[in-house]
Amino acid sequence: MSEEEEDRPGRFSGFVGGVRLIFDFLLMLVVLLIIGFILFATGLAHERPLPERNADGIAVLTGGASRIDQAMKLLAQGRAKRVLITGVNRTTTTEELKDLASQGDQYFACCVDIDKEARNTIDNATETSQWVALNHYGSIIVVTSNYHMPRALAELGRAMPGVVLIPYAVADNNVHLDRWWSYPGTTKLLLSEYLKYLPALGRLGATNLVRALLPGGNTIAAEVPEP
Repeated sequence: MSEEEEDRPGRFSGFVGGVRLIFDFLLMLVVLLIIGFILFATGLAHERPLPERNADGIAVLTGGASRIDQAMKLLAQGRAKRVLITGVNRTTTTEELKDLASQGDQYFACCVDIDKEARNTIDNATETSQWVALNHYGSIIVVTSNYHMPRALAELGRAMPGVVLIPYAVADNNVHLDRWWSYPGTTKLLLSEYLKYLPALGRLGATNLVRALLPGGNTIAAEVPEP
């Protein structure tokens, strides 16, 4: 038997070992993703509301009528100076937005800014950061749905290091966070949100790392609840 023939079993076993190593790694990755998703979804269901605090401004990310209603209630209560409604459809009028507010619609003329450029959460963060810088704000109340809050805070934190973010989560009656696994629609929504949240969290971590390494860099100062 030649040396080449003797080497073949060793090469084959090495190949099989490499494939098994890759398979084990992928299996572990899938298990970690599943565990992470369960913790993410369960954490949303058991999230405790933070104590009420005032801020310089309120940023409401559109996507549900109740978000705008809650933001205007906060403004009417004197919790902030101005409201930014970001991600408004370009065909939506101010009057239509007023109809979504059960109180505080009188503030639209003086204290509400409307952004129609943002098309996603990253855009929301960009437009909000420009609004915050323009008004020289150091803190904002973030109003969005409870399931969307972790990703919103991650994107806003990346765009606005040093700005205090105070989450104000709005419950969606169509999203059943309690016993979410019993509702296919809710499970699908939370899984989609989780898969979007992971890259957002990665971008935030990478950005904060770069800022920490740069002279004079700073990181986000935010009250971000663990999902």
